[in-house]
Amino acid sequence: MMHRPPPDDYSLKETKPHLGGGKITGDKLTSTYDLVEQMQYLYVRVVKARELPSKDVTGSCDPYAEVRLGNYKGTTRHFEKKTNPEWNQVFAFSRDRIQSTMLEVSVKDKDLMKDDFMGWVLFDLTEVPKRVPPDSPLAPQWYRLEDRKGMKLKGEIMLAVWWGTQADEAFPEAWHSDAATVGGADALANIRSKVYLSPKLWYLRVNVIEAQDLMPTDRTRFPEVFVKAGIGHQALRTRVSMSKSINPMWNEDLMFVVAEPFEEHLILSVEDRVAPNKDEALGMCVIPLQYVDRRLDHKPINSRWFNLEKHIVIDGEKKKEVKFASRIHMRICLEGGYHVLDESTHYSSDLRPTAKQLWKNSIGVLEVGILSAHGLSPMKTKDGRATTDAYCVAKYGTKWVRTRTIIDSFTPKWNEQYTWEVFDPCTVITIGVFDNCHLQGGDKGNGARDSRIGKVRIRLSTLEADRVYTHSYPLLVLHPSGVKKMGEIHLAVRFTCSSLLNMMHMYSQPLLPKMHYIYPLTVTQLDSLRHQATQIVSMRLSRAEPPLRKEIVEYMLDVGSHMWSMRRSKANFFRIMGVFGGLIAVGKWFDQICNWKNPITTVLIHILFLILVLYPELILPTIFLYLFLIGVWYYRWRPKNPPHMDTRLSCADNAHPDELDEEFDTFPTSRPADIIRMRYDRLRSISGRIQTVVGDLATQGERLQSLLSWRDPRATALFVIFCLIAAIVLYVTPFQVVALLTGFYVLRHPRFRHKLPSVPLNFFRRLPARTDCML
Repeated sequence: MMHRPPPDDYSLKETKPHLGGGKITGDKLTSTYDLVEQMQYLYVRVVKARELPSKDVTGSCDPYAEVRLGNYKGTTRHFEKKTNPEWNQVFAFSRDRIQSTMLEVSVKDKDLMKDDFMGWVLFDLTEVPKRVPPDSPLAPQWYRLEDRKGMKLKGEIMLAVWWGTQADEAFPEAWHSDAATVGGADALANIRSKVYLSPKLWYLRVNVIEAQDLMPTDRTRFPEVFVKAGIGHQALRTRVSMSKSINPMWNEDLMFVVAEPFEEHLILSVEDRVAPNKDEALGMCVIPLQYVDRRLDHKPINSRWFNLEKHIVIDGEKKKEVKFASRIHMRICLEGGYHVLDESTHYSSDLRPTAKQLWKNSIGVLEVGILSAHGLSPMKTKDGRATTDAYCVAKYGTKWVRTRTIIDSFTPKWNEQYTWEVFDPCTVITIGVFDNCHLQGGDKGNGARDSRIGKVRIRLSTLEADRVYTHSYPLLVLHPSGVKKMGEIHLAVRFTCSSLLNMMHMYSQPLLPKMHYIYPLTVTQLDSLRHQATQIVSMRLSRAEPPLRKEIVEYMLDVGSHMWSMRRSKANFFRIMGVFGGLIAVGKWFDQICNWKNPITTVLIHILFLILVLYPELILPTIFLYLFLIGVWYYRWRPKNPPHMDTRLSCADNAHPDELDEEFDTFPTSRPADIIRMRYDRLRSISGRIQTVVGDLATQGERLQSLLSWRDPRATALFVIFCLIAAIVLYVTPFQVVALLTGFYVLRHPRFRHKLPSVPLNFFRRLPARTDCML
């Protein structure tokens, strides 16, 4: 199947933004924010006031400051009964939206009916100084309050007013004029840019060895004992011990994911299955994780005996029974040599082991400028009109960043720049765009969830070092109705390599830490551990302030990407066909050579073949030279852009509506029985085809094995005799002669060929496979 190029609308577009204010010196830009467009802001820092006049009957005042610029107005918090308030708040007004030449800073007295005006200070915007980091911050000054007629009043206010950019230290914590409509401190915290760190995750290995002196209630039967272990929401159990005695053995490993700081204890319970659905607890023990040994390599740590406590109920109260203690023998450790996977292995942004002592040096720095977005889809309705309050989240390694929310705009401009240390080039940064549904303070409608607008992934190894990539990426999302473009995000990306030698050396290293290969975890284990890790990360980040919500973390970590879908299965099938396509093309080309479709090419191949047979030492150099020339030839067509989502490759643009409905169905399903029956039948027919292909591949492999297995005594006898004759012939005949005869036979002219399959092929097809043993 040929993949047609994707529609222009879905493709990546190179852009030429005016980065870093255009100040370029040599290769580097002078500004610290050199990957974003400069945005000008008027900053007003309101520090404090003194000797304010008392307005109330009580002889005091409840002062607050109001900063007004044209239609925009920001206010500080107010203090009750205080004539010397300290606010220390910063206000930022975007230059693009300023429609006034005067800035007013007034002090008012909070009143029940109408707030009293206590005086103001006016600034002409043309007189305001500019500040460019890394200059020191502008020192605030005392200004005397005036009335509306310009007369001096009692009381002073301390202020600093300056023009700056988003590189200013005051920028992240400032009140922004863009957010003038947002009310409440909670909502303001929800729209600011923030950096979050994933919790440090460990694998906890609990090796349950044996128990001693268990005391079952019923002494007349053999106990069927197993161990149940749990931490938080994770619960695992061993198999029932084969030694049905009061000293059972297991020697079984249970693996959990835990995060620092350790909040939950490991709780173990030894249970006896007294009836099919009835278990009796024979004892339990609680182990705090702070005291568990940490293991950095494959060397086993010492095992320990733990006492099992038994609780008995006396007068409705649980009490410990301490007459006689049963014991359990275990080896428990926190594994520091593994990398705890919380992302899909295809899109991992970090592959380092948990223990910091095992980390290698960083090989470079990744810088990302999140510039802007345009053409965003309306995500909700507010006051009867469609709107979008967009923000971005980027995740690489353990560091998550969240830009500020731009209120009510389909073309938001963030122009924020972030930096990450890089430890492995074969990693992926994920950048997602979301609509903020939590602006009016806390639980708006309780079930409000931030909606996904789309995401972009960039693999660092596909970027040239030290080059700034500025592209507009389409935000493509799959909906039950099909693939939809939700807008475009404009990014500037630069991967700077600190040591080329170190980076080249990384390519020779295994992808995951050593422990994954010495003591590998099973696929099922990895699946359930990854699920637990994503749950822990999303729970911890949703408890930050402001929270990075569960739906965002799960979308960024690709939770649910392992679910079966018809579309993805088709896409993977076509990918396999694409890989085999190259081999098939080589096979067809060779067949045309053998059949003399183009006599000149065939004659040239004969000459090349003759040279290689007469000078066999040239075979390997010729192959490598040919590969070198192909590589150099393809350099002209090397990709200039990073790879991005391809709707055609994903089979998203021509997916059947029912297949999409199936992909978006819940698990377990929530669809009616007749649809389930139809889907099940379809799944059976497709799985039948897959099963046949896999079976055919297995058959060919088994036929190769049966050449020497004497499963077919006559075929193996023939093959063994053939091998003996071939060995004798090859021993007495020069290799060149054999090679020449074989080559000329393979390349013989069509008039010397039969239409029927060749003897070796017939012999191979007649060999037995294990299909005869299949039920």
